Amino acid sequence: MTNRILSLAWVAFLISIPFWMEDLYYLHVLIVTGIFIIAAMSLNLLLGYTGQLSLGHVAFFGIGAYVSSLVSLGFEIHVLPNTTVSLDPKPVWFAMLVAVIFSGLCGWFIGRVSFKVRGAYFVIVTVSFAEVVRLVSLNWMELTQGPMALNNIPYLTLGIPEVFEVEFIGKVPCYYLVLAVAVFTYVVIRRLVQSRAGRAMIALRENEPLASSVGVDVTRVLVLATIVSAGLAGLAGALYAHYVRIVDPDVFLFIYTVTMVIMVITGGKGTLAGPIVGGLVFGIFPEVLRGFQVQPEIQWITYGVLMILIVYFLPAGIVPAIRSLLPRRLVEGGDGSVEPNATAEARS
Repeated sequence: MTNRILSLAWVAFLISIPFWMEDLYYLHVLIVTGIFIIAAMSLNLLLGYTGQLSLGHVAFFGIGAYVSSLVSLGFEIHVLPNTTVSLDPKPVWFAMLVAVIFSGLCGWFIGRVSFKVRGAYFVIVTVSFAEVVRLVSLNWMELTQGPMALNNIPYLTLGIPEVFEVEFIGKVPCYYLVLAVAVFTYVVIRRLVQSRAGRAMIALRENEPLASSVGVDVTRVLVLATIVSAGLAGLAGALYAHYVRIVDPDVFLFIYTVTMVIMVITGGKGTLAGPIVGGLVFGIFPEVLRGFQVQPEIQWITYGVLMILIVYFLPAGIVPAIRSLLPRRLVEGGDGSVEPNATAEARS
């Protein structure tokens, strides 16, 4: 009950921000941070709950951005000398749905291929996949416009045309859209990790041979986690595309994956709140330093030092450290953390 009250209070605070935050630039920072928090939550499902490190997670983010953009803009490509494939522009909500499905299918493919060779091999497969997708987006000029980028991407509109429509254009509507998607992502991941499949994921992370010996289908569970993780990352990418309204191959930069990993590790991997806390810290902290008119070099050195200090003094992350200081009744079962009998529950 206490956890629910605290969660509702936190959501109420986030809802109130546009009412008292007058500077739209800071609202923009919160929007971009929120989008990457969604991507970090999707990565946490793999890294935190199954123990699989994906260093190519930005591929799903970028795929979601490109697919949603292309479906909403429409395209025409020549696959053979006398064969043309074209698609008329579709509504943005439909384009975002296609982006989630397509990203999930890419996650299924990567999972089926790479989870037969986990560990370092899985990392290599994901990094290679991200690089291949980046090169495709850079060189397939007819479809993606390459370095010239896709621009004038339409914004999201919901409702009945000429009757009632809500347009998500401008900082405040986009902020609420990102907040709603972040809450949706949180609920989806929470329900999954607290289900039988989620307990199986945790069991695999803790002791894969033991989990396999009690009947957990290793490949099936890991592929499921990859599909959901990729789909949610694609949703974050689609949000990004329709917010900035321009997408180029830089959306696949490796630094974005590093940013997601930092958010998960420093916040506390394997906890639902970890990517949120880590995302807020490392999304807002550079702007706080900029407010003090710190030189860019000093800003990023301070950023790196903060990350090192958190990892050194709080190796489990910020959220587990805070939980250890709070009364047990405030944190029991509140964040999907590992229980000692996860393997037994996964079997039941």
